[in-house]
Amino acid sequence: MSDTSEHIVIVGAGAAGLMAARELARGGKQVTILEARDRCGGRIHPLPASEFGYPADAGAEFVHGEAPVTRGLAREAGLTVRTIGGAQWSFDGTGFSRENPRDPHDARLHAAVKDLADDLTVADFLRQHFGGPDDARLRHAVERMVEGYDAADPERASTLALRDEWMNDGHAMQARIDGGYGGLIDFLETGCRKSGVAIHFGAVVTAIEESDGKLAIRSAGGAAQSCDRMVLTVPLPLLREITLPATARAKAAAADDIGFGSVIKILLRFARPWWRERREEFSDMLFLLSDETIPVWWTRQPDRHPVLTGWLGGPRTAELSHLDPQGLIDAGISSLAAIFRIPRQEIARELMAAAAANWAHDPFARGAYSWATLRTRAAQERLARADGPVLFSGEALYRGRDMGTVEAALASGAETAGLILRG
Repeated sequence: MSDTSEHIVIVGAGAAGLMAARELARGGKQVTILEARDRCGGRIHPLPASEFGYPADAGAEFVHGEAPVTRGLAREAGLTVRTIGGAQWSFDGTGFSRENPRDPHDARLHAAVKDLADDLTVADFLRQHFGGPDDARLRHAVERMVEGYDAADPERASTLALRDEWMNDGHAMQARIDGGYGGLIDFLETGCRKSGVAIHFGAVVTAIEESDGKLAIRSAGGAAQSCDRMVLTVPLPLLREITLPATARAKAAAADDIGFGSVIKILLRFARPWWRERREEFSDMLFLLSDETIPVWWTRQPDRHPVLTGWLGGPRTAELSHLDPQGLIDAGISSLAAIFRIPRQEIARELMAAAAANWAHDPFARGAYSWATLRTRAAQERLARADGPVLFSGEALYRGRDMGTVEAALASGAETAGLILRG
């Protein structure tokens, strides 16, 4: 017979929290989820299909790499994970060039990083191995990828943690779930509820107290919840905002050794795909990179939706922290006008719908996703241990290759549930 006497509270109904809750409930535990938002999903945030012509994602969008947990869950839910392909273009301020995925400098970068024995920050690695004036283009390309793709700071990011990504060309294998990540979250939420999980929205947890072998969880303006164990799945910056028991607080301090990046994402839906009409060779364009204010753009390739998504990641997002969503949309339009050399009014006239998210401004995220510093692996080992009544879980604790992804969150949630069920 299942042991339903142990009550476990999970803080956060994002991918990690839902996954942990589902597995624990299936294992016979009594589970309650406390979620600060009025929805599940966390940094997965579907937008109404009526706005963009499909269920667009204001947060996580791509499935990175092999992602076995994500793909398995999608199969279970009857969702299709579609591999996407397309050309990557660059604009250097004067003209466009189609980027060869095997850039000429790749071989030298791979050779240098392959033999690296001791970890260095990316910035130190580049200074030591590619510090000369002839390597300016390589340094710029690597820094752009670390900041843009990983939302990381090259002065703190671990080179060894990024080595696999570089050796596999970074963007090598990308996919999307048909209908977006929202379908996966709906499937997990439904599964949780069917297994008896109680989900409370609008529950902003402020403090956790330990007394007589029980935990009391206090929420802003709400009654305290009592439980035997709890799993904190909130984004790293929020750990500092929750009062924890002394032992859990000491453990949570390790989170300072894990990087956490910011991302600004801008979605623009147009009346027609004007970029394809202007340049026939852009018919299969997937990514467009530049050094404009919003430097990275992508299309819905191979779908033909006339939508461009803009992206700015890493430390440079701070330069736009004063802008509200409309200000970010305006910055996106200005960046496209500069890249394509057309008046911004011409682009604005074609605009049918727009949305912008600065994830650093989101009170329940305070940023986008984690990345590895030189001390991250040790911090993850400490945080992932099930050595007390307060456990930690989430994408930042994943020790596999694609840290910071939905796959990382799902895998971490499943791992945490397994630790509890086996314990």
